[in-house]
Amino acid sequence: MTRSAAPHDVAQTEPILRSGQTCWRQVPADRFALIVDAEDYFAALKVAMTRAEKTIFLVGWDFDFRIRLNPGSRDKTWPDKLGALLTALVKRKPDLEIRLLKWDLSILSTLARGSTPLFMLGWLAQPRVHLCLDHAHPLGACHHQKIVVIDDAFAFCGGIDATVGRWDTRAHRSKDKRRDSEWGFAQGPWHDATAAVDGGAAEALGFLARDRWRLATGETLPPPEPPPQPGHDVWPPMLKPDLTNVMIAIARTQPHYEGQRAAHEIETQYLAAIGAARRSIYIESQYCASRKIGEALARRLQEKDGPEVVIVTPKSADGWLEEKVMGAARVLVVGMLRDSDRDDRFRIYYPVAADGTPIYVHAKIMIVDDRFLKIGSSNLNNRSMGFDTECDLAIEASDRAEDRRVRAVIAGITTDLLAEHLGVDPQVIAAARHANGTLIDVIGKFARPRGRTLKPLKLRDLDEAEKQLAETQILDPERPARLVPKLKRLFR
Repeated sequence: MTRSAAPHDVAQTEPILRSGQTCWRQVPADRFALIVDAEDYFAALKVAMTRAEKTIFLVGWDFDFRIRLNPGSRDKTWPDKLGALLTALVKRKPDLEIRLLKWDLSILSTLARGSTPLFMLGWLAQPRVHLCLDHAHPLGACHHQKIVVIDDAFAFCGGIDATVGRWDTRAHRSKDKRRDSEWGFAQGPWHDATAAVDGGAAEALGFLARDRWRLATGETLPPPEPPPQPGHDVWPPMLKPDLTNVMIAIARTQPHYEGQRAAHEIETQYLAAIGAARRSIYIESQYCASRKIGEALARRLQEKDGPEVVIVTPKSADGWLEEKVMGAARVLVVGMLRDSDRDDRFRIYYPVAADGTPIYVHAKIMIVDDRFLKIGSSNLNNRSMGFDTECDLAIEASDRAEDRRVRAVIAGITTDLLAEHLGVDPQVIAAARHANGTLIDVIGKFARPRGRTLKPLKLRDLDEAEKQLAETQILDPERPARLVPKLKRLFR
């Protein structure tokens, strides 16, 4: 992925990333790459798994074993369907163990798409492929992490699930037969993102995956032994690193549950990053429904000379119930932000394809002042702050001269994302930003009434039932202990 943009200079503040507070750990990675959209991710995932020697962990909200990882490819070296690939991997690699951890209730969505447990077992009828449906979470909570770890040497962590409807190219055509489900149903354009790391960051994510497996199954697993071949590299050759020799912060959301200790590093990190912003806050999120994060952004918008805030989100939520819950909450939060915007520094947009078809935004990205980048599974909703399990990665550039490369890469990522959404060459966006254009100015300059572009989000009116759902946060609670009182208030 080519990115080029020089960062704007801003005065350095106190570090956002602090181990034990705004992140779980800070660990080194030999290589880091941001992967935008699932065409590149699924292709890299396939190659990385074929390079595994000892262990593969797939930790996710959902998996669909019928999806193709590289549709249209003529390479027959390995099967292209996920389930068939897993079967082939353990048959050809006698030392390989594969473990899949999937949220237990996501099986309902799998059934709704026509897959059955027997169908899955047909692919997983191998002694070294282990599937666990994770129910180690409070009532109503969700296992939402999206992590792949291979041999503790390479890992993906981000927002993309290996399931139906996720594959798409960066062109986001309104119709693309390669996106169709196994049953032939058309899938709409889908924007998403994840990250790849190796070195100490991959090792730490391996520890996290094994600990999640222990909580779900009671089985304690040792780290994998080093591969027998010295210098064995899992990193997919087609994946160009954005950064080398960089520190990666890992942050979690983990609710208190039985022997599991609560962790709220993601929420703390969001608040610290918002508070540290001096020039700009750029967010891509499936939802914009967190009251606490909304209030933090509103305070910054009320300040004189505070940062601009730009949010890219879907036009509407994916499904009737989500729109009733998350969509209604978004109306309240965005209304609060617009009311707090004293100097016209807030914008919220949704992307559209060339013919005007809305592109669904599933990415979970936050960029502050071109010096801080977060990518992971957490959404801007209450659940991601304390109720569901989440995992994010973050990078921060200091004011040291050697961190200029980190600032340049983060600035380039911002430019690259805007270029994708606006259908404009990244070099053109970079030039506009170099001319001291704010994010709002740049988007305003290149947004257009038709074609591939970003459109301002218009808020709909809420009925009384939607207002009550949004205000009680009954289906989007911040903490497990707050769910029962809200149920009582709703039904009294």
